[in-house]
Amino acid sequence: MSSPLTPPASLFRLIEQSLIAWRLLARARRVDTNANESAIEVAGLGRLIRVERAAVGEPYRYMVTVDGRRRPALSLVAVLRQVRIALDPAYDKVRVRIAVEPLLPPTVDQQTRP
Repeated sequence: MSSPLTPPASLFRLIEQSLIAWRLLARARRVDTNANESAIEVAGLGRLIRVERAAVGEPYRYMVTVDGRRRPALSLVAVLRQVRIALDPAYDKVRVRIAVEPLLPPTVDQQTRP
């Protein structure tokens, strides 16, 4: 059984397949950090990215280190976003923001109110 601080094998496969889908020249590999734990390292474009599980009790699930800078990632989506931003200079980093809008256009009464 793997340690709670070891990224699951499914995350490793997801990163590998994402690199292929994004058509990036990068390679992912698992590395042992100590006897019972491992991390995922992704290398490409002269950059080294390391993905590790966050410590037990932390409010986030993963830690992603890019060129020595550690940042938390709340989800798998956040891990993938950080990996892609680091490796793909053409990737648009703009996040989508959703705002609440009325379902129907304003009525004539609402348009004439001051």
